Formats: sequence, structure tokens, C-alpha cells
Amino acid sequence: MPEITPPNLAEPGLEVCTHFIRSRNALLARASLSEIYVDHYLHLATQGMKLGEDHDAMFKRAIAAFVLHCAAQPRTEISAWTINFQQPLVNLFLAGDNTTGSVTGRVFNLNVKEGPENLFFADVVRGTRYKRRSGVGFAGSDPMAAVEQYYAQSEQRAARYFQLAEEEFALVVEHPDCDMPWFRALTPEQIPLLEKTETLTLLEKRVFRWHCGCNEPRMMEVLLPAMKENPGELFGAEPKVEIRCPRCGAKYDITRVAMEAFVADKGPAGA
Repeated sequence: MPEITPPNLAEPGLEVCTHFIRSRNALLARASLSEIYVDHYLHLATQGMKLGEDHDAMFKRAIAAFVLHCAAQPRTEISAWTINFQQPLVNLFLAGDNTTGSVTGRVFNLNVKEGPENLFFADVVRGTRYKRRSGVGFAGSDPMAAVEQYYAQSEQRAARYFQLAEEEFALVVEHPDCDMPWFRALTPEQIPLLEKTETLTLLEKRVFRWHCGCNEPRMMEVLLPAMKENPGELFGAEPKVEIRCPRCGAKYDITRVAMEAFVADKGPAGA
């Protein structure tokens, strides 16, 4: 399988700091998401994609929740979320690789499966041995509330998100022996004051970038089974077919000539 193009680590990105709140036994991750949001909107503009107002607001909160979550996880972790909402009927997808600090995602608002409840799915990979998929149901239309429910049921620990400004957010996660009365009573107004009221120990500074890494060979790999089974059905009378990356929505025009060459290059081993 073709490799996904890695991000340019020399480029600037969004710095997220995590702290351990020593006297309370909790982890704090906090950041302004402005830089990630700018890159996300530039990507949408480049690909000719536009989100409705409601979906845009939901996805921005999902991005913030995901980035802060990734910052609080091991550096070897690769994760993906699919958040299914029934009202409005939409799927939010996010993927991130902590080894490179890359984050991507997209909104699916067509052909979304209807069901009795909202569903949150998380896929986690660490190294070559640890793989896990978990899912939980949740209520409401707030992605951050969905993630908090996921933490409570699948992570078996509490997590709380706080919006501190229009594009600034914080995540506080329970650790063993956490001061739960203090944890539950936290307010958004208290978060900026924690450096003065509590003892914070800096854990890490990580840099995240909006980056998918998809490319034309990767899209050809997606089309390969259909091309082998029925090229005529895949292309019809057209010289090319349009495909969008399932992770970020980037558009690729794959020509029949290029696809035929790709199949030939695979040879019997790819059959």
C-alpha cells in the first residue's frame, strides 16, 4: 500500500501544553485552536467544500475536543473518531497520528444511517500490538458531551471540556485519586486561574497540524478492487473518475489510463 505523505515537521503548528495538577491528581490540556481552524478552512476552500452553519459549529467543537484528547494520549497512539448524530443527521469524522502531530477529518451529511440513538465510535492503535474499537451511545448534539460520555464508559475515568473563549478550550481528565468534588465543581472561569490557585507541573508541549497525507496512489488503491472487478462500471464512458479522500474530502481525478497502468504495475501479486 502506498505510504501516506507525512507532514512537514519544520512548518509551524498549534502548540498544546499539558499539565499535571499535583494537589488534585488531574491532567489539564489547554490551547487556542485558531491555527488549526485556519488550516481547516483553507483546506475546505481549496477543495471547493462548504459546511452548513450548524455542521460547521459542531465540527469546530469536535476538532477542539479531538486535538486536546490527542495531546493527553501516548505519543505512539493513532486514533480515529466517528460521531453519529441523529438530530441533525450527520457524521463527524476525525483522525490523528500522535507520532507526527497530524490531525484531519471531515463532515458527512449525505446517506447518513438513521438509528434509535446517537453513537460515538473510537478506534485506537498503539504500535503493532494494541488495537481497540469502542462505541457508546450519547444524548444531545454537542460533540464535547459525546466525548465526555466516551471517557466515562470506555476510558473508565471522567473528563470535562471547557470553552474559555471563542476558539480557546481546555480539557481536564481524572487521574487516580483525583479530588472528585473539586473536579465536578470546576467552572470555565476557574480554568485560567489554575496556575495561581493550584500547583501545575508541565508534562509536555506538542505541536499539531491539519494534515491528512492522502495522495493519488492512495486513492488508486481504494479504487483497485472495483477496477479489477468491473472497469466499465467504474468509469462508464468517461475518461476519468472523481474520488474524494474518505478522511479529509480532498478531490482527486483519476484517469482510466492511469488506473490501468496502476493495475498492471500491481501484477499478479496484487490480484
